[in-house]
Amino acid sequence: MDNPLLFALAVLAVLATPGPTNTLLATSGAMVGVRRSLALVPAEAAGYSIAILTLGLVLGPVMAGQPLLAAALRAAVGAYLLLLAWRLWRRGAGGMVGAVAGAGLVRPGQLFLTTLLNPKAVIFALGIVPFGKAPVLPYMLGFLALLAAVAVGWIALGALLGRAAARRGVAGVVPRIGATAVAGFGVLLLVGPLLR
Repeated sequence: MDNPLLFALAVLAVLATPGPTNTLLATSGAMVGVRRSLALVPAEAAGYSIAILTLGLVLGPVMAGQPLLAAALRAAVGAYLLLLAWRLWRRGAGGMVGAVAGAGLVRPGQLFLTTLLNPKAVIFALGIVPFGKAPVLPYMLGFLALLAAVAVGWIALGALLGRAAARRGVAGVVPRIGATAVAGFGVLLLVGPLLR
């Protein structure tokens, strides 16, 4: 996709779609606010950059001829998301919410790994970033600028929802909703191929 406008629209469409990374960004925004959650944006940028470049330059061609490798990667990502959801659920439980909010519920390392394993990276690497058709650096820089804008949007949305939940006295439900969404993505990755 070497047309800059189509590239930008495709990137925005995929990045804005709910997924495990966006769920974690919104959960962090809800629990600790926008300012403290901004530290997650470089972690997301690093995760996507490494995944896209690795998939686009190395693994993409290998995975095309190895469907078993793609299935194993999908299973590993699904299992990781379920583990992350379980941890998020436990940390956000009942009386722990105040302590967790003070410490930061979503850590940059967790967001980095979740993004590194995010299935959206495959879409970017194999369908949107024009590897081999154009110089990749300008497209990757554009991708990172769009990523930052979308990430801040998800964090801000989470902060709004978190404030609304706190006003109603149900702040503890926010990490549980995030955990449920992340678990849903994990289950979809694990059982999706079985439903075809």
